Amino acid sequence: CPSFQFLYGLDEDRSAQKENYSEAAAAAVDTFISDTPSLAPSNTGVPSFPSFEFPADWSIKTRLLFTSSRSFAWADHIKAQEESQGCVQHCRSTFINLPQSIQEPKLSTNLRCAFQQSLVYWLHPFLPWLHLFPRIGADKKMAGKNNPWSYDEGLQQILMSEWSLSFTSLYNLLRAKLCPYFYVCTYQFTVLFRAAGLGGSDVITALISPTTRGLREAMKSEGIEFYMPFQEIRKGKSNASSSHLESGFANDSEGTGKDAENEEEQQLGCDNDEDDDDDDEGFLWLEEMGVQDKIKKPNNISIQLNKERHEVQLDHKPESVVLVKGTNTFTLLNFLMNCKSLVASAGPQAGLPPTLLSPVAFRGATMQMLKARSISIKAQVNSHYKDAFSLEIVGPIMPHSLHSLCMLLQSAQNGSFSAVCYSHEPTAVFNVGISNDKNIKESPGKDLCNCGIHPNTLSQLALSPMLGKSSIRTLEVSDYTYTWKV
Repeated sequence: CPSFQFLYGLDEDRSAQKENYSEAAAAAVDTFISDTPSLAPSNTGVPSFPSFEFPADWSIKTRLLFTSSRSFAWADHIKAQEESQGCVQHCRSTFINLPQSIQEPKLSTNLRCAFQQSLVYWLHPFLPWLHLFPRIGADKKMAGKNNPWSYDEGLQQILMSEWSLSFTSLYNLLRAKLCPYFYVCTYQFTVLFRAAGLGGSDVITALISPTTRGLREAMKSEGIEFYMPFQEIRKGKSNASSSHLESGFANDSEGTGKDAENEEEQQLGCDNDEDDDDDDEGFLWLEEMGVQDKIKKPNNISIQLNKERHEVQLDHKPESVVLVKGTNTFTLLNFLMNCKSLVASAGPQAGLPPTLLSPVAFRGATMQMLKARSISIKAQVNSHYKDAFSLEIVGPIMPHSLHSLCMLLQSAQNGSFSAVCYSHEPTAVFNVGISNDKNIKESPGKDLCNCGIHPNTLSQLALSPMLGKSSIRTLEVSDYTYTWKV
């Protein structure tokens, strides 16, 4: 693509190894999803096998702490020219050619420019005296701040009007494949919009978490079709176990087998059908025993209340995540712009529009930089102390930033460093698998090459998520290979 003028330099052997990894990773992801899609890995806390790439993590990080035996002093005191060059490279979507290993990182202007480029992000609205991420649970931090719009309806309308223009601009960029993804952060939930070709989907997708029964009912009333991935998994497991039990009787009668298949298809219609069938079968069994008159059958109202109680139990939990696909995302856009519960009506966040976070510029956005600082410490190893160095990154760290930072740190730190990742927990569930279709091409294709992020990062984000409800907690890099824990 013409917009990518330079790529990170790697030798041919390393490139071939990465290509082999991509094929193996895609196959591994398919196998994982087909067995236990969307669930958190059972080996939580256990390091993965070494790999030349780590899986995409769609959670937003609030802090990264990199450590290495090699100094991070090159990341301090960025010159004005280097900062300007990094911003220009970001806006023009150009990438500097870095060698596999840099012997003197502090003398490398290209490294410092690339580092500055990886820290850029865009947000709306921008109010310097308020921290606009995270928004969930931020009331205490915002309490006592000057909020002139709280009691001024005219000012609130102006803020929401500008926010709607920015939101629409972002969606149009996403649809044109000029923006890979963006987040809408409200005081109650977060929405992740992803372009077609990312996350293992060939259509635009939107994930909302956490949700409530009231929000889901409001979406239904607006005609928005959505799925609840974890509920689909539960149904799939139930149907799989049922079909396994029924397979022992498959040879008894061909007609009986067809009836069973029809029953399974009907069970996929909705969650509540399964509960109804269980109730009916239970009372049929009581009738066969001749004690049906002694047992009081619950009426329809009791059954409905029971179903509603089950739905409400999911509220505010990761399992309440909702998936919207394709053209329904446009309906979701209009729904969110007109949703009264999108903005708090009372409290420190009253009248304040949601925060929009994006890796690329959009109408009304403000360019911001993640905060970075390096620290030198003495770490005790056995009976003596050894020099250790750390680099701290703070801010709303999106998936592309984590990957870009890791790529350039491989060059700066000779392929050896570790990272501790602090995630915004409500966004960890965005790593849920959204499709079991193995025919989907997990490649961003040529259409996304102008979306403003590195092609290697695009290749990573194109794969189907495989972390479930978890997010990456630690990364270990040794000899340019990754291991990670969730």
